[in-house]
Amino acid sequence: MERKSLLIIIPAYNEGKNIGAFLEQLEQPEIREIADILVMDDASWDNTGEIARSRGHKVVTHVYHLGYGSGLQVGYKYAARKKYRYVIQMDADGQHDVSNVMMLYQKMLAVDGNGRQPDIVLGSRFMEGSVTFPISFVKRVAYALFRLLIRLGTGKNIMDPTTGLQGLSRRAFSYYAGYNHFDDQYPDANMIMQMMLLGYRVEEVPAIMHSRVEGVSMHSGWKPVLYMFRMFFSMVAVWVRIKLFHADTGAANEETVS
Repeated sequence: MERKSLLIIIPAYNEGKNIGAFLEQLEQPEIREIADILVMDDASWDNTGEIARSRGHKVVTHVYHLGYGSGLQVGYKYAARKKYRYVIQMDADGQHDVSNVMMLYQKMLAVDGNGRQPDIVLGSRFMEGSVTFPISFVKRVAYALFRLLIRLGTGKNIMDPTTGLQGLSRRAFSYYAGYNHFDDQYPDANMIMQMMLLGYRVEEVPAIMHSRVEGVSMHSGWKPVLYMFRMFFSMVAVWVRIKLFHADTGAANEETVS
């Protein structure tokens, strides 16, 4: 059977109430024609993995709960080993509308005037054309801080530095799959800053997102405040590591083996 070019990676932890309906939407012919689906079941104690398997999708199950970032990185390793050309990562809670898949994919295929394609395409909640998305005051402060740090660190503007909806080229996810190249807990604005500083091409497109219907977000309660401080120091550390110590500064210029 001919290998598809795109892998959709879905990290999932106790999303049994959401993932079935979400997978059903992803199973439309337009998407299944170009994409395989991989569910990263992060040691859920509910029936998340069972639902995904029953629908015929590939599932990787962690024996222990490792965190969101670890689930993504294992997915990148899988994509690199199976030689997919592109990855789209989406949340299992249904907040990322499936209409974003084709939009991200088409943007990843687009070639600029220099014959180059994007390495990372971010699905943004805050661009013209995005659907209005309710955000708490604390999160708005955090997003503004992360935008500022990215602008100060790279000289470029990113409207939605914490979006979990992303498309990645083989060059980008192959780098992420390497040891110590990816935050195994909360990969977010810190990883976007890292990739921009290393010279990877990062672009944004407006996205359609919805509020969570069932379950609890990993950023609920006071967690956004702690997350904001953690991400701040992580972004500073990324800048110091690359700009002062020149870690991996040639990574974006390395060719990925087909």
